[in-house]
Amino acid sequence: MRHNKVSRNAESALGLHLRYAFEPGEQRGATLGNPLFDLLTAVLEAGSIRHAAQLLGCSYRYLWGSLREWEEKLGEPLLIWSQGQRARPTQFAERLLWAERRARTRMQPHIEALRSDLARVVADAKDQRHQLLTVQASHDMALTVLQQHVAQAFDLHMDIRFQGSADALVALSDRQCLVAGFHVPALRGAAPVFARALKPLLKPGRHKLIGCARRMQGLMVRREHAALVRTFPDVIRHRLRFVNRQLGSGTRMLIDHLLHEHSIAPGELPGYDGLAEETHVAVALCVASGLADAGVGVEAAALEFGLHFEPLVEENYFLACLKAHLGHTAVQRLCAALAGSGWREILANLPGYRAALAPGKVLVMTEALPWWPKIKSRPKQRKPGATRAREIHKAPAKLRDTAV
Repeated sequence: MRHNKVSRNAESALGLHLRYAFEPGEQRGATLGNPLFDLLTAVLEAGSIRHAAQLLGCSYRYLWGSLREWEEKLGEPLLIWSQGQRARPTQFAERLLWAERRARTRMQPHIEALRSDLARVVADAKDQRHQLLTVQASHDMALTVLQQHVAQAFDLHMDIRFQGSADALVALSDRQCLVAGFHVPALRGAAPVFARALKPLLKPGRHKLIGCARRMQGLMVRREHAALVRTFPDVIRHRLRFVNRQLGSGTRMLIDHLLHEHSIAPGELPGYDGLAEETHVAVALCVASGLADAGVGVEAAALEFGLHFEPLVEENYFLACLKAHLGHTAVQRLCAALAGSGWREILANLPGYRAALAPGKVLVMTEALPWWPKIKSRPKQRKPGATRAREIHKAPAKLRDTAV
């Protein structure tokens, strides 16, 4: 009897099963379809079961019955409903929605990578000429849009793996990818922090730098804290809980640079050694959900979650490749896409972004990166007596005779 009871409990336990489908249209970011969360989101947005059913294109009876089934499976009520009043999600349902969204957002780079791999299956089967570009890069919201753009306009599939700037450059040198993405502030004063981490990984004779985009990084806070922050030290001054980025990421380096610039010890920043996320959208979601009060990220991520954005510093987002791979067909197509008007239009419509000074062009590394000082050309020193000899040579014959 006990064995049968355990078996029945095991059979009734909820397990997570992932599926995917090839359907019309595009799916981007951290989006994943799930019947339960689709229903709850529709009720929350529409404000009633009837309007949610209209939004989803199903009957009132079907939606109501489905929610009742989910309540039985989860063992928790999902809706608060009484006669004559609109049904609304319970606190459990709202927490469930936030927790699921946060989990998807934290895994967004991996979800996008999986979606990219599966999309390549169809592309490879249809067209053998379709070029593959392997990319390991610091997380950037514009890169995912670029991925769609080059696939449609340049027959180029970007297989992107998001990770920290330092790890991406290491992967490039180890030939694990054709292109690596990283970012640095357009500030000479940022050299000490970024130079320690990135300068040893970039060799002017071996690596080539390609202009990609410029983006604004800033503080992301909820609206109730908008009046409190104008500068980075305001986070410490008002004891706002801070969500950090993972070690090795370019934004973590930026945070360390800001601490150094304002002579602030890391321990003074509430949360510096606590919660650390891997993407801009994950940081934004942490702030929006109340897990933290402030974080550093790009403006597009802040606006996606309805946060206030306070600009701090503009960065250059670069792409790097090995000199030996500069002539690779996939790299050439990428450069053509970056130099085109389509990429400029995309950046113009993405909040906080603008085109690089020379998009798609190979840059002089020692001039583009902030840790190499600009060398001023010095006038050539002339040998003693050289000026006098030149003047005598240019003088008329009579004067030359006199001078000699």
